[in-house]
Amino acid sequence: MTHLNLENKKILVTGSSRGIGAGLAQYFSKLGAKVAVTYGRSKEQAEAVFSELEGNGHQLLALNLNDFKATGDSLGQLIKNWDGEIHGLVNNAGISRDQLLMRLKEEELLEVLNTNLASSIWCTKQVLKPMMKQRLGSVVNISSVIGHMGNAGQVAYAASKGGLEAFTKSLAKELGSRNIRVNSVAPGFIKTDMTQDLSESQKEELLKNQPLNRLGEVTDVAQAAAFLLSENSSYITGQCLHVNGGLYM
Repeated sequence: MTHLNLENKKILVTGSSRGIGAGLAQYFSKLGAKVAVTYGRSKEQAEAVFSELEGNGHQLLALNLNDFKATGDSLGQLIKNWDGEIHGLVNNAGISRDQLLMRLKEEELLEVLNTNLASSIWCTKQVLKPMMKQRLGSVVNISSVIGHMGNAGQVAYAASKGGLEAFTKSLAKELGSRNIRVNSVAPGFIKTDMTQDLSESQKEELLKNQPLNRLGEVTDVAQAAAFLLSENSSYITGQCLHVNGGLYM
């Protein structure tokens, strides 16, 4: 196995203005990648992430994942800016509207399914032509441990992430002959702005059944995704890499 690097690879990371997505973009740039940082609402947050990227050739991109036509136009322009090339896509954008099914509102259900699953499928569709022309590409879907083990109060989120895993396997079968690989990373509980407000008792409860007995770092997820984007994983497709400290086996 060679040293992990993404030198000169052009990689799009959705939802990269904060949290795991921001960490992914920054880590990939350290490995030599040219990264597209995307944002839906906060341009200011995205600009802060963008300013910390190492190297050059990066792109800052507004992306409205709820508008498929606008998404197609934006990604078409990105690929044009990158001279018709794109080597990696990380479908990271995601939201959760935690609620028992009996109380779940229609708009909450559709928002979760559209953002987490439908937009990931649509973004992937937009990058396939250049990848097929190159006969080279890697798609990494950021799933979740919840998509595998389920969780009460997160039926919509779990369904969207479970669907993302099924999408991963199906697309891997479609694209293998073109040397395009499709895999997923399923994080467990990671230290981000979404978990920092948990109380100590809540953290203890989360870690009760986790052998490594700690929350994960964003870097843990970034290293797994970088491996799947790199040539070091050239014979891996249709797989899920679990990054959860042993919470789910």
